[in-house]
Amino acid sequence: MESHSSPLIGIEGRLPPEIAAKAEGDGVAKAGQDTVTLLVLGVLGGAFIAFGAIFSTVALTGAEGALPYGLARVIAGLAFALGLGLVLLGGAQIFTGDVLMVMAWASGRLALPRILRAWALVWIGNLAGAVGTALLVLLAEHHMNGGGQVGVVALRTAEAKAALPFGKAVILGVLCNTLVCLAVWLSLSSRPPAHRLILLTLPIAAFVAAGFEHAVANMYYISIGLMIKARAAETFWQAAQLQPTVFSHLDLAGFARNIAAVTIGNVIGGAVFVAGVYWLLYRRSSMLFGSLRR
Repeated sequence: MESHSSPLIGIEGRLPPEIAAKAEGDGVAKAGQDTVTLLVLGVLGGAFIAFGAIFSTVALTGAEGALPYGLARVIAGLAFALGLGLVLLGGAQIFTGDVLMVMAWASGRLALPRILRAWALVWIGNLAGAVGTALLVLLAEHHMNGGGQVGVVALRTAEAKAALPFGKAVILGVLCNTLVCLAVWLSLSSRPPAHRLILLTLPIAAFVAAGFEHAVANMYYISIGLMIKARAAETFWQAAQLQPTVFSHLDLAGFARNIAAVTIGNVIGGAVFVAGVYWLLYRRSSMLFGSLRR
């Protein structure tokens, strides 16, 4: 007799306790990868987030004065969601999402040195991927598109980020990675790739629209601004009717300060407000029962 499987099999979502177990298990698996794998996955992650940032920059070009501020920011955020979609569905890693490994540490399944090793390798890979993508974009003279206006948007974005005070950048980083880790969390609730892409889009669009700060994205945004400021031809500055001196905060010190502050904020946001809260809700008892059995 021929059997027919339920049409719901394969598309049923995970409930929050199952998502928590999945996130914890994924953290253990990621931390167990070898050095080369973590670095290469990090490079891919940095490049993929950079592609989202490039798309977002193009989406903003010409919007000033033509669209209301809020609408322009939402469009830019929806475009940027490409980046995390590529990371989660294309098989890469970003430091900000890996902050969820804290759940495995809290359950006693990962030692802190293993987590810090994974974070450091992925962070370095993200930096290499984002900066390398920025260099290719510069060599392609992408900043000249739209009569140089794409480059102007990139410069203004980078200048605004580099000018942020340290404390404010930390807080914006906390808010950002709360949403990013929630996007990853929601994507774990579903198995079909299309569903996962839909679920992650709005939290990512929200953090971009709100102006929160993401360390991996800023690795691209500020580095491309630095490169344009240092290497753009005179024809670009003439077309833009600007001078490099206008972007006074855009230097290596501003880059380092922003990335350091936002990285700290991203760790706090993801580790405390997402991983910590969900571990407390759904995984605390499993640790207790495990210790009682031992």
